[in-house]
Amino acid sequence: MRGSFLRLDQLTGASRKTLDDGPHVPEFVNNLYAALVISPLVIGYWRGTWNLMDTLLFPNNELYRMVVLLAFGLGGHLLFMLLQNKLRHWLDVYEHPVAFYLWSRVYTYVYGAMCVSTWRGGWILIDHYSPPSLVFFVEASLVTLLVLASVQAFCNVAGAPFVNDSPDGYFSIQTYFKSKGSKDPGLYVLDCMFSVLVIGSLVVFVWRGLWVLLDIKLFPEDHGTSAWASVIIGYGVTGLTFSLQPLMRWTCDRLTGFWRVVVADMFLFFSFIGTINVWRGIWQALDTYFLPEEKLLSNWITHAVSLLLLILLNCSNSVLVRGVYIDAEEPAGQCVVFPVYYIRLFFQKERNKKQRRLFEALERADLNSTGGVVQDKKPPHPHFPQHQQQQQQQQQQQQHHIVAEQNHQVIRNLEAVPLTIIDDPKSNGDHSSHVPAK
Repeated sequence: MRGSFLRLDQLTGASRKTLDDGPHVPEFVNNLYAALVISPLVIGYWRGTWNLMDTLLFPNNELYRMVVLLAFGLGGHLLFMLLQNKLRHWLDVYEHPVAFYLWSRVYTYVYGAMCVSTWRGGWILIDHYSPPSLVFFVEASLVTLLVLASVQAFCNVAGAPFVNDSPDGYFSIQTYFKSKGSKDPGLYVLDCMFSVLVIGSLVVFVWRGLWVLLDIKLFPEDHGTSAWASVIIGYGVTGLTFSLQPLMRWTCDRLTGFWRVVVADMFLFFSFIGTINVWRGIWQALDTYFLPEEKLLSNWITHAVSLLLLILLNCSNSVLVRGVYIDAEEPAGQCVVFPVYYIRLFFQKERNKKQRRLFEALERADLNSTGGVVQDKKPPHPHFPQHQQQQQQQQQQQQHHIVAEQNHQVIRNLEAVPLTIIDDPKSNGDHSSHVPAK
């Protein structure tokens, strides 16, 4: 489920020493911030929206509700996939910044509702037509996981990356075959349908199967205890996953081909266990402890307040379930790198602004020094001897040239320093995920 703070093919990479806060603090703070702030808000939004749909949409007819939710969710997914290029063109942040900010938030709200609709409709479909047997859900989940692994889409079960609401790629949705609508519209439509209807449905089934297993086996008689158990297991596995990340990256750096994919998928599945437990634990804790006697009010609060806080934190796109990723498509060990960039990216942007201001100041100083050299080439002053004036001009020119060269050297040094701004969402922040052209 995208929106989980454990996006298996992308969580945080090691911070560069060029960051003002050192190489280790930003990574730790990013992980903590994502796990304890962003994730509960995303889960709260999903829980509130999910329950509101059950309460307000055909509350007495589950099948009607299922049909409406699936039509709205799946149709909306396909529509936004097909319109992503148009949306990028219509809502260009540099040409229309105010329109971009307002309409992009409307886009997130509508698309978020579509994502929840798709999952809720799929959940009802599975519950209604599947036999009430734990063995069935376990076996079906295992088969589904094997199918996802065989098409190299296993990583999608663990959730999507947290998305900082950066203008670049705000409306981009990756498809399974990565086809381009401009080159072959028919193939692109089929690619979108396969990504949504096949890969997306398999992911929903995996989540439902493991959720049922936890409901039946983890303190089923006490919802409160069951919720706390899931939270403890989830955050415990999450912490262990983050701590194992350097080792797994080192391992995948040295593997290739089939075994690299197998090792990466095993690590991602372990991370997924933590993800689904955190989601279930927080969700069930809200159902049990947050205004249990006023369920409608509780749902509205978690729906509205969670999304509002995510918008204010510039992380509202984290609620979206969109795009399909391929197992181990990143080079070397990046396939097990978790890009949680919130705090880190903030410091990088501030550092980038300071460097840009320094660039401008040095360029102005360079122009001023060049202007001084030109002014010194005026006709000599009649009150001074000719040789003394020439000597002064030579000294001033030499001094200006030294200052100009120093300014140019500083600019060259700053340009050589990697800013590590995350332009590529499939990058670990230290280097691009694209293989350089030979």
